[in-house]
Amino acid sequence: MDLPYDLLEDIVRRALREDIGHGDLTTLATIPADAQAKASLVSKEAGVVAGLPVVTAVYQAVDPSLVVSPQVTEGETVEAGTILAHISGGARGILTGERVALNFLQRMSGIATLTARYVALVRDLPVRLLDTRKTTPGLRVLEKYAVVKGGGVNHRVGLYDAVMLKDNHLALLSAHGCDISEAVRRARAAVGPLVNIEVEVESVEQARQAAADGADVILLDNMTGAAMREAVAAVGHRVVLEASGGITLETIRAVAETGVNYISVGALTHSARALDISLDVVATQ
Repeated sequence: MDLPYDLLEDIVRRALREDIGHGDLTTLATIPADAQAKASLVSKEAGVVAGLPVVTAVYQAVDPSLVVSPQVTEGETVEAGTILAHISGGARGILTGERVALNFLQRMSGIATLTARYVALVRDLPVRLLDTRKTTPGLRVLEKYAVVKGGGVNHRVGLYDAVMLKDNHLALLSAHGCDISEAVRRARAAVGPLVNIEVEVESVEQARQAAADGADVILLDNMTGAAMREAVAAVGHRVVLEASGGITLETIRAVAETGVNYISVGALTHSARALDISLDVVATQ
């Protein structure tokens, strides 16, 4: 996923309005208007960098005369002490944008770093790591972008770009006399042949049924390793299989070895720890 700059501009504007309000009282009261400074963004720990374009967008919104000079590449793995970017120009703008810029960069780099840890554990196997819609409201595009920078793959971005018949859909449909076959038929009639239809199942028999009914992807939800292997043997040659449900760094390898095509992990975005990054400022005038 590339960053959609129209959405990025809106996200940055809202974040700055939330933090600055009617003005940065401390900076305006104490820092001379003509003071100049240089600053460095420094990673205090090893990790994968994501979010430098967002830092640039923040500082451009605060003061267009500020110059942000990245020193590393997006998606690059860095060691502790690495300088990620320099910022130069008006001291007031550098200080006013500091927290918003750091919040974005730390959050996104944390997601990219955690994603890279998961990917490294299954890199030699023919499986891809997916994110989910378990994202911070309003920040989904940034968080899914960070997943890609960490080596993961985006699942559907929202409800609008794929059909996913989950357990609650199927339960409601069943109450109205509609089985998986009819659910898939209705979905296909509504969206046509170019939109993927995914069906969540909890048993091998349901997986067989979904495959026979024309599902493009089958989500094996919270199934045991033995059941996943059986599902792969039964339908894996006919349909894409995705494993999901509480998969951790400790269990992802075993899940990948069952032969599924994809593994989705909500923790990539809902539980990633922010990477420790600081902004060090020095006066130049």
